[in-house]
Amino acid sequence: MFRILFGLQPNFQHLKELKSFMATFHNRVSRQVLKERAQNDPTPKNTVSFYCYFSIADPAIMRDEWYRHLNQLGVFGRIYIAEEGINAQINCPVHHFEDLKSFLYGFPALNGLRLNKAVEEKGNAFYVLDIKVRKKIVADGIKDPAFSMENKGRYVDAQSFNEMVKDPGTMVIDMRNHYEYEVGRFKDAIEIPSDTFREQLPMASDMFEKEKERTIIMYCTGGIRCEKASAWMLHKGFKNVFHLEGGIINYINQVRDHGMENNFIGKNFVFDERLGERITADIISHCHVCGNPCDEHVNCNNSSCHLLFIQCEACKNALSGCCSEECLEIIKLPEMEQKEARKGQDKGRNIFNKSKQRMNALSKENKIS
Repeated sequence: MFRILFGLQPNFQHLKELKSFMATFHNRVSRQVLKERAQNDPTPKNTVSFYCYFSIADPAIMRDEWYRHLNQLGVFGRIYIAEEGINAQINCPVHHFEDLKSFLYGFPALNGLRLNKAVEEKGNAFYVLDIKVRKKIVADGIKDPAFSMENKGRYVDAQSFNEMVKDPGTMVIDMRNHYEYEVGRFKDAIEIPSDTFREQLPMASDMFEKEKERTIIMYCTGGIRCEKASAWMLHKGFKNVFHLEGGIINYINQVRDHGMENNFIGKNFVFDERLGERITADIISHCHVCGNPCDEHVNCNNSSCHLLFIQCEACKNALSGCCSEECLEIIKLPEMEQKEARKGQDKGRNIFNKSKQRMNALSKENKIS
């Protein structure tokens, strides 16, 4: 298999065997049923995330091989494979965790790879195994052929991060989406207010164009976005760029394991069923309906809306989990009428964005003045 992945002579007998497994690569059970099964499964699981930038000759072959092995281990989760590397967020049964490590470390580029265990376990975070081939393991929108991940910022661990942020000259830049920043962040971290990482990269280099000589530390949830962002900033002429090794997840695990000072407040947003890990008791965001302190992300119960927003328990009860009175009226309709209302709708990235509203308001103020 290594010969196939790294562009050497393929083993055609192995390829033939892989084809016989193709019929198992697609779920024949509805996702609702799979979700119920996962929620009722008492098997202890570890929620793990990992990534690695390295060259993959044939991502499709690697996807098939990984599906076959991880499916046998009872792994659920979301894995993206591209020519530039791999990005994964998964659940693995505790009794198969060492088997998972053995499989991963069998690939030379992944040997010794850091596996970020979740800060806070809340049952089954995933209920199906999805392994997809993508153009990029994180969508960046970069078109410049001169850009390279080989020249990236220097890693900082939790101890180094805590020391460096004491210097008032150090800039800490959050490379997560606005809704992640809203519920939890490092103290004095600077937000790049956006819905997507591809929007943030040019925004970051433009926002800090006059700060190219300053020390910059970039961070994200697990490290994958800030690592690429650090390479982008160096590519754009910034001189002293660092990124937090393993992101927030690794930082929190380090400070807890070693009794260090914690500079992160609030919740760490995660992209699975949990939608967040409680780091500190601080509630730094507000219900998007009533404005009371709250940091619970939910999706609107109206499936033709499905807005991701923050909602307190009182508003959730009053609106039956909807984001507005309008959506509440829609879910009261017969199912056929609801289906008719959904036809032709493109929800796209339907996310409540206070940050963008603030930026638009500031832009208007600046134009007026």
